[in-house]
Amino acid sequence: MSSRLPTNSGPAHDAPHLARHWGEALAAVLAGFVAMAVVAALGLWAAGAADLPGGFVNVVAAVVVMAAGGQIDLSGDAGALAGTNAELTAMPLTVTLVGALVTGFCFLLPLRHHAVARTRDLLARAGRTVLLWLAGLACLSALARHDFPVSIGGGESQDVMSDLFGELLEAADPTVGFRTELGPTLFFGLLWILGVLLMALLVSRGTPLPPRLVRYHEAVRPVASAMLLLLLAYVLLGLVIGIVVAATRGHATETFAVILLGLPNVSWLALGVGIGGSWEGTVEGPFGLPMPPILDAVLRTDTAGLSTVDLSSLADYDSRAWWLLPVAAVLVLAVAFVAAVRSPARTRLWQHALHLGIAFALTMLVVTPVTLVEARFGLSILGIGDLESLGGRVVLRPHIWKTAGFALLWGLVAGFLGALLASRVRRRGEVDAPLEDPAGEQRPKA
Repeated sequence: MSSRLPTNSGPAHDAPHLARHWGEALAAVLAGFVAMAVVAALGLWAAGAADLPGGFVNVVAAVVVMAAGGQIDLSGDAGALAGTNAELTAMPLTVTLVGALVTGFCFLLPLRHHAVARTRDLLARAGRTVLLWLAGLACLSALARHDFPVSIGGGESQDVMSDLFGELLEAADPTVGFRTELGPTLFFGLLWILGVLLMALLVSRGTPLPPRLVRYHEAVRPVASAMLLLLLAYVLLGLVIGIVVAATRGHATETFAVILLGLPNVSWLALGVGIGGSWEGTVEGPFGLPMPPILDAVLRTDTAGLSTVDLSSLADYDSRAWWLLPVAAVLVLAVAFVAAVRSPARTRLWQHALHLGIAFALTMLVVTPVTLVEARFGLSILGIGDLESLGGRVVLRPHIWKTAGFALLWGLVAGFLGALLASRVRRRGEVDAPLEDPAGEQRPKA
């Protein structure tokens, strides 16, 4: 007699597993947002934002939203006879990088003990993380709004101007505020989190993939992890330089503000410039974004148009800028060697070169657009111009395709040389040739 045992495959059996999976997704999302908020708060504190008249938490929320790809609109109110014009487009990439690393790590953590990953399960895990991320981003967007008074005073002569303009503006001080555009924020936030999860799967060599994607593991993951290593190496190098500058040249709080908010903005610009890429931009007016003095000087050279930021223009102000070239050569070759060592031994030299060239070009296509900076603030009376003492503009735009083209060339050359160097190192998949003993029988090499 045979009996059939009941199977617990219904909803009651799946409920604990489903709750655990939602809990893992929630943990990844919360960890990412908390890490971003902590870094943003420390950076804003170092920049002096804690002294703002209220709204520090709102500013932290706005920085996190911007770091996750969200859009913040600036607005102003200067009374009936005047107007304010303010714009800001920038990503605080230190906050972005920390959030991406923490979220990606927590997303992959539950998969570390799996031998294989089914496509359906992987998509469901990603879908839960995406939904919770967008919900958290929407909550932060509701918090990321505030208005601040803008003082015109500053000295005896400025106090007279403040009184005069205060009467015209029907207020002692104009105001400037910020709001979140929810629609664009959720759209770009969706692209951001999808990109983070995809890159986490690409660079993690130990995380299982669905069976249909396993064949791409050997070609994609070594170079993808090498590109992440290159970006992190530049950030680490920039961190060391920033700490040395803070310790030896003063202005420590301002330097740490740059480190905590925009270190990759500067570090990855140095990578692009070092391989031959370029940016263009300008700085007008009394204010500017926190940036190295040499970059600020180059951006102020052409008052009539946009200045070009490349290796030669930086070297015109400081000859030490030429060091960006050999630093790029050493680091790109080093990660090319690492990628080749991690690749199967049967991979040919031209395949290494092609893989690294494409990976480096795609990396710069992703990295260079997020270094874009556009900021403007102005106050006009009766629509007549901007007050010089209260207006200004900062622009820094990358030449994306030029930089990606140089990255492709560098990747091809470095990939070939790195594979050539790695050919002298024992690599995965190599089998030693058997030795022949005196009796004429073959035995494995010891």
